[in-house]
Amino acid sequence: MGRKLWAAFGLAACLALALVAVTMTSARQPVAKGRKVFTNSVIPLPPTGLAPHGLVVNPPVRDHSKEKMDIVFFLPPPKEAQEKLDAAVLKGAVVTPESLAKDYSPRAEDVDRLVKWIKDEGMEVTHTTPDKTSVYVRATVGQLEKSLQVKMVRVTANGQTYTAAQGPPSLPESVGEGVQAVIGLQPFRQFTKKGRKHVPAGAEAASPSTASAPPYLVKDVLKAYNAEGLGVTGKGQTIAILIDTLPRDADTAHFWTKNGLPVTASRVQKVQVRVGHLPSVEGEESMDVQWSSGIAREATVWVYACVSLAFVDLDRGLDRILADAMANPALRQVSISLGLGEQFLSPDGTLDGEVAIEQDKFRRLAALGVNIFVSSGDAGSNPDATGHNSSGPLQAEWMATSPFAIGVGGTTLWLDSSGRASSETGWAGSGGGISKVFPRPSYQAGSGVPAGDRRLVPDVSLLAAPQTGAYVRVNGHDLQYGGTSLSAPVWAGFCALLNESRTKAGKPTLPFLNPLLYPLAGSECFRDITVGSNGKYSAGPGYDLVTGLGVPHVQNLMTKLTH
Repeated sequence: MGRKLWAAFGLAACLALALVAVTMTSARQPVAKGRKVFTNSVIPLPPTGLAPHGLVVNPPVRDHSKEKMDIVFFLPPPKEAQEKLDAAVLKGAVVTPESLAKDYSPRAEDVDRLVKWIKDEGMEVTHTTPDKTSVYVRATVGQLEKSLQVKMVRVTANGQTYTAAQGPPSLPESVGEGVQAVIGLQPFRQFTKKGRKHVPAGAEAASPSTASAPPYLVKDVLKAYNAEGLGVTGKGQTIAILIDTLPRDADTAHFWTKNGLPVTASRVQKVQVRVGHLPSVEGEESMDVQWSSGIAREATVWVYACVSLAFVDLDRGLDRILADAMANPALRQVSISLGLGEQFLSPDGTLDGEVAIEQDKFRRLAALGVNIFVSSGDAGSNPDATGHNSSGPLQAEWMATSPFAIGVGGTTLWLDSSGRASSETGWAGSGGGISKVFPRPSYQAGSGVPAGDRRLVPDVSLLAAPQTGAYVRVNGHDLQYGGTSLSAPVWAGFCALLNESRTKAGKPTLPFLNPLLYPLAGSECFRDITVGSNGKYSAGPGYDLVTGLGVPHVQNLMTKLTH
């Protein structure tokens, strides 16, 4: 299910505009010598007027200089430390919270210099993350214009108007030496959700399955992927959900009852990441919580509501998850059903801006042994800026392209009368492709993996097609949902089962999964999906860019990873 269009299309408008206006913009906004410019932290805007896809840069009609905005400065650890941590994670090592905090932080002098400058400029430091990589700041528009040497304009998209930077920010070179990105100056840039609602012709509601037919219940999915009767329930595990708003308690309880699961309200813990009015319930948040908690029926689910899908809000949410994972060894699985095409985020394919700040957070989570399951997308091989129409450029979607995330693609699943899979093919909407930002990680090798030097997605897959979707309760209504937004939380639930199994066997919880999964390509741990296409790419024997390694045989996977 998509967001309101204004929250989804801004990047496409800005990207198209950047291609024709960047020269004009840079000419109009000269930067003083002795300053470091953060080009990839924003997308250039014209001075005023109409822009592609309905974006409008408005002439100033009143003074907005006293309006307050939240931004974040990102300071990465030294390159050598990043490389050392990368190598450790890719070898299956787990780093202690103490080591992560001590050995993989930016230089203290860079942080101190930046914070002092921020305060000297009259801006407020609202939060500095424990690892010192992110410094959150609140300032007026006037302060940002003066301190970052940017021109702020009013930008309207489908009735929603924002204050946004027209060009890239800059810092004095001595201050910006350790800074890699300045995020939040264009709040119209937002991620999109990856769920889809199925509404059959002439039908107003979906009835839960009673005969292994859509919309599927938890028991159907557990049986289809050989995850029933395993003696584990996710007990002692915590699953984190990153989203913008919170589900309704009554919907979650109703879902549990319909699925014959115990109704225990305390299993869902709600975390509102920042102060603000939460968006209305649309279905994505409901599906994520209901299905992760349904698969792992005794796990605790923490929902991190970020208030919006704007970059700086999601960054704050990821920082909160990271801080909680440092303190809570049970929080070892995360589900994220959000994304955006790499070309819209990084047109030149560089690891910078928003991608860089989130990649560092993913790296740190993976180092702790936290597995992040990310929807690969719902528009096949050619997503546009809404994330739902297969009419965009050929591209894979961030956040699934992170080498430290498990990108989850989608299938179309039909069950026979016994509840076993009678047919499972690659779903046409399953996001997948070749990253333009990330090189090939060392684990991405094995049966059928195409030759090349770039990161490939997805890694694995699961049911996603809306027409063979799952039962979800939203705002008091029974609905049928699909999309890779369904695949990701189900995989997170499976991970909680795997981790409980390892705990029972006296083993530590799982390290980053991908280096363990790829050697199992073609084994009894996966059911290979060999039919289906997502546009440019087709499913076939072994790894493919529609379904990855395939779908799990959870019992066999549990045996392999536990013994």
